[in-house]
Amino acid sequence: MASTAQISRSPLSDQVKDRLLQEILAGEYPPGSRIVETRVARELGTSQAPVREALRDLEALGVVEISTFRGARVRHPSKAELLEAYGIRAELESLGARLALPLLSDADLEELQGYVDEMQRAADAGDAHAEAVVDVAFHARVIQISCNNTLERVWRTLEPLSRTYITLLVPGPKARHMADLHVPILAALRGRDPDLATDAYHLHFEAASDMFREMWVDEPSDGASSSDAGRPSAEEAGPASDVTASDVVVQSSRPRGGREGPLVKSKGSSRRANLRR
Repeated sequence: MASTAQISRSPLSDQVKDRLLQEILAGEYPPGSRIVETRVARELGTSQAPVREALRDLEALGVVEISTFRGARVRHPSKAELLEAYGIRAELESLGARLALPLLSDADLEELQGYVDEMQRAADAGDAHAEAVVDVAFHARVIQISCNNTLERVWRTLEPLSRTYITLLVPGPKARHMADLHVPILAALRGRDPDLATDAYHLHFEAASDMFREMWVDEPSDGASSSDAGRPSAEEAGPASDVTASDVVVQSSRPRGGREGPLVKSKGSSRRANLRR
């Protein structure tokens, strides 16, 4: 887990949701992997109620799906759904850029330049996850500068879905290409040119769409799981029907983590971290 600090002023279910979302975005729970309610509750020192509510919130974000007998698992969306999300993001972020242009300060532009530099370094180092995190920070910052709360709220419903799967797919040369696509966006923002900014954003998302179109493997029609990472032991699974024969492996460009350790991790070591009630 990126942070093990206890949080005391937000609802417990929100804390659980944030922890799980961080794990999903970090690739600890790849698409198709199961999230076992009893296990999460035990590891975080909570009852099952806030975990159940957190999973429902993640389901509303489109990141998790919950089904009878099989419980919750990380969604493996279709190629068509991912392409739709990128098309919508292109329009939302183009609008965000146009709204942000009159409000951009020199400090804002330097901050965005720093994100581009970090993305390029991460791409050159082959760290797809680090690149994805900084990529999101770049896009989120432009949306924040636009000062449009409704736009930001709608954008954030799509961001977790996009980041989860781009982390899994971006290989070496394509990773650097994706990082470099932010350069014309930044140049358009520096020039305060709304038309160039719109074109740069659309080019960016067209390239991302092409990558998903080429590389994303749709889930088999029988609903088979893409990974058994996070699968519980027999005692944790409860009824035999909770683990089915349809949990099989499909193609993924990221090695399976076989996640069996605690939910909360700290730089190579694992330890239990209870959430404050």
